[in-house]
Amino acid sequence: MNETLEKRSMGLRASRAISNTIIYILLVLISVIWLIPFVCIVLQSFRVESTHMARYIIPHEWGWDNYVKLWNSDFKRWYLNTFVIALVVAVLQTVIVLCMSYTLSRFRFKMRDGLMRFMLILGLFPGMLTMIILYRVLKDLGLTQANAVPGLILVYIASSGMGYYVSKGFFDTLPKSLDEAARVDGATRAQVLTKIILPLAKPIVIYTILTAFMGPWGDFVFAKYVSFGTSAGMNVAVGMYGWLQLDQIGQRYTMFCAGGVIVAIPVTILFMCLQKYYVEGVTGGAVKG
Repeated sequence: MNETLEKRSMGLRASRAISNTIIYILLVLISVIWLIPFVCIVLQSFRVESTHMARYIIPHEWGWDNYVKLWNSDFKRWYLNTFVIALVVAVLQTVIVLCMSYTLSRFRFKMRDGLMRFMLILGLFPGMLTMIILYRVLKDLGLTQANAVPGLILVYIASSGMGYYVSKGFFDTLPKSLDEAARVDGATRAQVLTKIILPLAKPIVIYTILTAFMGPWGDFVFAKYVSFGTSAGMNVAVGMYGWLQLDQIGQRYTMFCAGGVIVAIPVTILFMCLQKYYVEGVTGGAVKG
């Protein structure tokens, strides 16, 4: 009987090893396929023998020429615009979302459920439906074209409170007895949130910051709609898109690749450093709502 159990155990270990090997091979293949475009862009950004699209991947001549040209172009302004928009939106949107999530998680008031349902239903409609009226409002306020940066910030944070779902789910997992104990000790609601709850909710705070930063960082459609034809108000996505037009792509393709590398660097660093908290925030906020 012992021999039978041993054989069965060996068979299970062998089948598990084979299945794990197959899974690892598939994951490696998927990773390679996913990384190939990025590797090609990085290699093309260092190509200096020509500026147009080429049928080969590895450059014949290497250099920093494309990055130097970027520094001497409008890319600096676009990059600064994008960074300012993303940073301001990340801060303000995080504050609004966390306050709204904590309120809906801890307080019970009239029309609370109705408010949550209303925001849920309202969020089902695509933002594209409001583009025309939003542009009209921003134009009347003088926040388009050259002044598109504050206009975009205003639009991005206007409906931030509606993104409370994940954060509220995370706050629901924290026991309310913590709030009650702090209140008994004389803490205000603001102190409970900032000194008790938020230190325990670090994953969801970081998750909220990252998602709030990523939205404006990669936005193209609405940013192009608001800043059309004016370089001073463009972000990197809109500005670099112009380099792909037929009359410019022959001279600026390698610059476009270099710009793509620079745009990807801060986001990549953020995700590599904060990946643990990001995953914890997503899974923790999905427990219950």
